[in-house]
Amino acid sequence: MNRAIDLRRYFARIGWTGEQSSTYATLAGILHAHTARIPFENLDVLLARPPRLDLGSLEAKLVDARRGGYCFEHATLFAAVLGALGFEPVAHAARVVLNASRDASPRTHMFLTVAIEGRTFVVDPGFGRLASRVPVPLASGGRGDATHWMTRDGDFWILRAKEAGNDVDCWVSTLEAESSVDFEVANHYTATHSASPFVNRLLLRAITGDGYVTVMNRDVTRVRGDAAQTSRLADRAHLRALLNADFGFDLPDVASLRVPSIDGWDA
Repeated sequence: MNRAIDLRRYFARIGWTGEQSSTYATLAGILHAHTARIPFENLDVLLARPPRLDLGSLEAKLVDARRGGYCFEHATLFAAVLGALGFEPVAHAARVVLNASRDASPRTHMFLTVAIEGRTFVVDPGFGRLASRVPVPLASGGRGDATHWMTRDGDFWILRAKEAGNDVDCWVSTLEAESSVDFEVANHYTATHSASPFVNRLLLRAITGDGYVTVMNRDVTRVRGDAAQTSRLADRAHLRALLNADFGFDLPDVASLRVPSIDGWDA
C-alpha cells in the first residue's frame, strides 16, 4: 500500500500557509511556492546516482535535505501533494523540442494536467529554466501568464514560451495518460544513457529574491527584471558556493562532480 505524503513537512518546505482545498487558488498558490523554494538540478545524475521516484526518496531529498531535482522528481512529488489535497492530477509524457525536432526527441519529460472548476490546466514544475510558475490553461492560445501558452498542431499539444524576446516551442505531447512504470523507464534513460543531456551537462535553475539564476555547464545567468548578467564558474569550489548562496543547500560531493562536456575545468 502506498503511503501518503506528509503535507505538513512539504508545506513547511515551500513556505505555504494558505488554503489546503482543491481550488484553483490553492493549485496556483502551491505551484508558485513550490517553484520558488525547490530548485531544478541534475547533480545526482552527474554524481552517478540515478534519482529514485518513490515518495519516500523524494521527500528525503527534495523536502528534508532541501535539495532540488529534475522533471520526474518535481512532477511525481507535486502529483502526490495534489492527490492528498483532493485534486485528480493526470501524468503525461512529452518530447522536449527546444534543441531537437519531434522525431529526434524521446518522450522523456513528465508534466501534469489538472481538471478543476470546469477547465483543465497544464502544471509543469520541473521544466528547468522555462518552467511556468502558474497553471497554463489547456486550450489553444490559453495563457497562464505573459510568458507561457498552449497551442495545438493536429494530435499534438505544444507548450510555448517567451524567452529573450523570442517565442519558442518547449515540448510537444499527445496528452496520453501515463503510468508510474513509464516514468521509471524514462527516468532510467534520462539518468544513465550516454546520449542524455542530463548525463553530459550541468543544468540548474533557482528562483532568487529578485529574479532567478540558471546554470548551463560553466555559464551562469542571473536575471533581475529585464536585465541579465552572465558569468563563468571557475571551478567546483565556486559551484559549491553558488549552491549555498542561491540554491539553499550545501553538497560537498560536488568536489568530485564529473561533467563530460566540461571535463577540463579545474578541480
